This record gives sequence, structure tokens and C-alpha cells, in this order.
Amino acid sequence: MSQTDDLFGDTPPPAPAPASPAPAAQQPARPASAPATGSYSAADIEVLEGLEPVRRRPGMYIGGTDSNALHHLFAEVIDNCMDEAIAGHATRIEVEFDAEGFVTVIDNGRGIPVEAHPKFPNRSTLEIIMTTLHAGGKFDSKAYETSGGLHGVGVSVVNALSDALIIETVRDQQLYRQSFSRGTPTSGVENVGRINNRRGTSVRFHPDPEIFGGRAQLSAQRLFKMTRAKAYLFGGVELRWSCDEAHAAEDVPTKATFHYPGGLRDFMASRIEGETRIVDDIFSGQAGKPGSHGACEWAIAWSLGDGFVSSYCNTVPTPDGGTHETGLRTALLRGLKSYAELTNNKRAAILTSEDVLAHCSAMLSVFVREPEFVGQTKDKLASGEATRIVDNALRDAFDHWLAASPNQASKLLDWAVDRAEERLRRRKEKEVERASATRKLRLPGKLADCTQTAAQGAELFIVEGDSAGGSAKQARSRASQAVLPLRGKILNVAGASRDKLAANQLIADMIQALGCGTRDRYREDDLRYDKIIIMTDADVDGAHIASLLITFFFQEMPQLIDHGHLYLAVPPLYRITQGAKTLYARDDLHKEELIASEFTGRGKIEITRFKGLGEMPFAHLRETTMNPVTRTLLQVKVLQDRDDTRSSVDRLMGNKPESRFDFIQANAAFVTDLDI
Repeated sequence: MSQTDDLFGDTPPPAPAPASPAPAAQQPARPASAPATGSYSAADIEVLEGLEPVRRRPGMYIGGTDSNALHHLFAEVIDNCMDEAIAGHATRIEVEFDAEGFVTVIDNGRGIPVEAHPKFPNRSTLEIIMTTLHAGGKFDSKAYETSGGLHGVGVSVVNALSDALIIETVRDQQLYRQSFSRGTPTSGVENVGRINNRRGTSVRFHPDPEIFGGRAQLSAQRLFKMTRAKAYLFGGVELRWSCDEAHAAEDVPTKATFHYPGGLRDFMASRIEGETRIVDDIFSGQAGKPGSHGACEWAIAWSLGDGFVSSYCNTVPTPDGGTHETGLRTALLRGLKSYAELTNNKRAAILTSEDVLAHCSAMLSVFVREPEFVGQTKDKLASGEATRIVDNALRDAFDHWLAASPNQASKLLDWAVDRAEERLRRRKEKEVERASATRKLRLPGKLADCTQTAAQGAELFIVEGDSAGGSAKQARSRASQAVLPLRGKILNVAGASRDKLAANQLIADMIQALGCGTRDRYREDDLRYDKIIIMTDADVDGAHIASLLITFFFQEMPQLIDHGHLYLAVPPLYRITQGAKTLYARDDLHKEELIASEFTGRGKIEITRFKGLGEMPFAHLRETTMNPVTRTLLQVKVLQDRDDTRSSVDRLMGNKPESRFDFIQANAAFVTDLDI
């Protein structure tokens, strides 16, 4: 017989021969009736009936036995009530959490049928629903067009995993009740009697400690938040909450009522209250009839908070996202890029959906007939149709929202582009780090470094031009002072794209010389110098270059300023000599003050105006500007609120010249001395 025949036939494969087989005559005989080791027969096949599979493997149905799974029981019950409300048959849902740990969920919907089922004439439909997996009214669209509790396992799983459950339903003004324990009926369906002022279904259950552990308890805070969220997701239903005093807390009242006709927009406004917004308005809206197939509702805001994306399908939360979130990302990215094309903003070509959603808070609710989820816990939506529904719903609405408020749209676009450029900058820095990880530190060719290796006490002078750099190199103390000459004016980083910034050689030289990285990749321990000193000519051009350098450090290395490393040198503009007496003046006003107070009328006063640092003899430069004993340094600090400072820098140094023009017009009257 072949090996394949052995695998699929009735004959077991031969056992492997022993290492040192004994002669056949000495082998003990095996009784004909003895079963072979590892036998597999019909007796090994278990047939689990009713709800026993749920209790044996709860993780297959609710994802485990932890706190999330425990609260999933409540989600299954309230989802059924929400399905009744969305279908238009219920307007109110009540949730009660009592001192004994029981949760009761009540709706005023149609109630569960109690008559005998056509397929099982000897059993009540109510009992079948509560004790049979995949028994329910949501497998087609006759009873419910859309539903969250779809698979017919929700309430029966809750029944299986509760040590006590009581269900009541009102049909034709008659109240019916049945009790269960661990999925098994403890009573029949009882007709309690006629009732005139009540309709719908009530489910009261207590999670089984045998499944969830003796210490596992439902959280009042979590139940309260889950209840409130349902009211935001469907404005046509009122949610009532109540709990005993023992479960009440500062954020969990004993009684509360939720009804939010504004839906997700109301929820979003409350979630981001107090946060600084990037754009003022909330982008919100809805498409389709609430609760019907293809309906979609959204509320999106951009703020400086952490941001979040909360999505739902048929009011069921989908914390792992899915296809509906894919539609959201696609619509927002496409809409913002389209607006960029209309405004001729070519920088937006680098945008991705992650750039648009950075610091974005989004609420998304979609209704789909017979949705497909990843797993029974419904944490992720897999229905491909949801992508198209959300994309179509948001596309035109987002275009109109952007066009209706150009100022907000431009602010959002600029902010998203900044995020994209920051992302590309980080990627480039990582590539540089990987490329140089095995190489020694390579410093810019124009840098004249100091001989000491310790950062403490070391100084880097950033000077304008090779001529000034030559003088500074002669005037410095080689042991502790380094000089980096820059040719021309540095790039204005406040008005430049990340691509331009990354391609600028002057900026690359500075970053490489300092060695500490930029922005969130700044590393204080890697800074190679204790003082970074900007040393420019004492004229208008020098002041302009200094302002550009300060802007660079404020935007790209703010920690360097915060830690007190950045300084301005104060080179003199004049040298005043009378006989053997020599003094230096910073500017015209200082010159006049020195002449009036320090020089007598005897002897000729000689005044030399330095054209620039490159024209100053290195001995004078050392004495006035670089010698720690005789020089004057100004430390750069941020004295006011950082956000206000950033706003001022963006206004005066950004890429909108009209802001600078307005500032010049407003402050021109205060100029008292203009050196032309």
C-alpha cells in the first residue's frame, strides 16, 4: 500500500523500527483488541450543542475574557436596541446599572416575537433567539434595512456568558418574561399579564464570574460613555442613563438624559473644547437618510490637540478603522489637492493623507446594508462599498466647504504642506544618519574648528563672507573658538519650503557644524559648542543677516535658544582716537556720547568708520569682539509667549510681503535715524 493510501485509508502508518531491533521470535505479541497509541476514532469527536461553544471558546465570539470583552456584552445588547431606533420603531433607550452589577437595557420598540417558530413548532421564537446561534431577523433587509447586531449571535452570546439573564418583551399589550442562567432556560416563557403603558424589550443580565473572573466588574464610567456615544450617532433617539449611588462619580451621574439632534457636530464641539484650532470651523454634514443604506455623517476639526479618528458602522464603533476610514482619507486628500490646484499652490503636490490628518479629529458614521467586519467583535469594517459611500458623500461637501472660506482653506492648506515638508525633512535626516552611521564626522570645508573636543567652553562664530571669516580666524583663540564663514545672505526659512531649506548649502553647513539636529530631532548632548555667536557687520545689511539667522534658529532649533546657547556679537562701527586714547563706538549715537564724555578739547580726534568686519584689523577685532574679557555679547531669548513670538515671526518674516509692508507703514513714524 502506498504512503498516500496510508494517510487517507483506515490502516495506520507503520510505527518506526526501534534502534536495535530484537529477533522476531523474541518480540511480545500485541493483543488483537488493544488500540494503537494515538488512535483517533468517532469517540474523539465532540458535538457541542446550543450555546456550549460560546462558553468553551468565548474569545471566538467576543475577543477574549478581558475588560474589553466584558463590556462587549453591553455593546451587543444596546446595539440591538439602536437597530430598532434606526429602523424607526423605537425613540427611547434606557440603561440601568444597579448595585448588584446587573445591567438592564430597555427600548420602546416592537418587542421580540414569542409565538412558536414555523421551523420549530414546539418552541417559542423568543427562546430560540436567546439560545441558538445565528437566529435573528437581520439576515435580509425585510425587518432591518441596516443593523449593527448583524450575525445573529449577539444577544445569544450575552446569554451564554451571563450567570443570570432575564428578558421581557411586550407583544400585543401582553408582557412576557423568561429567565436564563449560562445560556440555559431556568423558566419557560411566562405571560405576566396585560400592560398598557409599555412596549419594546428589556434585557437584564449579569456577566458570569466563571468566564470573566471573580474580580471582573463592569465599569460605570465606561458604560456611561458608551451610552452617551449612541445618542450622538443617531439624533432621532433619546438615551436615558441611571445608576446607583455606589457607582456614581464626578464624571458619572446617577441620572442623565442624552438627545443630540446636532449629532456628531455636537459631539465634536464638546470633545475639542478648549483646544487651539488650526481652522476655526468644524467641517460637518450628512448625506442620505439617517439609518438608511448608504447614509453617512461626519464631523472633522483641525486643532493643536493630539487628534483622533472615531468611526462607526451602523452605530457600532470600529476602533481599528476599515474601508469607511479609507474613503474619508481619500476624500480629504483629493479635496485639499484640488483646492491647491485652483489657488496655484504647487507645494501641495507632496501631500499625503497622513499630512492632512495630522492633528485632525474626525468622527465618521456610515450605514451599510449587511456590512462585513473583520471578526465577530466588529472592530474593523471590511465592506468595500463603504469606501465609495464615504468618498462620494464627502467629496463635493469638502470642496464647497473650502471654497466658502478661502482664508480658512489657505490656512489649512499651508499647515498641511508644512507637515508634509517636515515629514520629508525627517526622512532625509534619517537617510543621512544611516549613510553616515559607519563614517567619521565630516565637517564643512569652510569651518575653522577649535582644537578642544569638549563642548563646554567652546564657541562657534558665524560670520558673513570669506573676508570677515579671514579676519575672525586670525583674531580667534584657536583652542576654544571656531569660525564658520557664510557667503551671502542666508535663506529666509520662514518663507521657504522644506525642499528649498534642505537644498540650501549654507543651512546644511550650519546644521552639520553644530551636530545637534533640528526640530524634534534636536539632541542637546550632541551640540558641539557651548556658545553660538552670530557676528555680522554693524550696519543695516549686517542686521538683516542677523535677523535671518535668528529666524532660522527660532524655527529649526528653538531648544538651542531655550538652553541659552545663542548670542549676538556687538562689533564696533567706529574707532575713536585722540593721542594715546582709543575707544570704540557701536553706532552713531554711541559715538557722539563718547566724544562728549570721554574726549577733551585738546588734540585732534580721529574717527575711523569700519566698512565691515573684513576691513577691520584682526587685532582690533580680537580686542573689541572676540576676546571674552573685553567683548560685549547679547544673549538671544524668547521673552514673550512662544506662540505670540511665532506669530510675529511668521507675520514679519513669512512669505506674505503684505504683512511686512503693513508693519513698515505702521511703524515708519517711529524711525528717527536712517543711515542711507
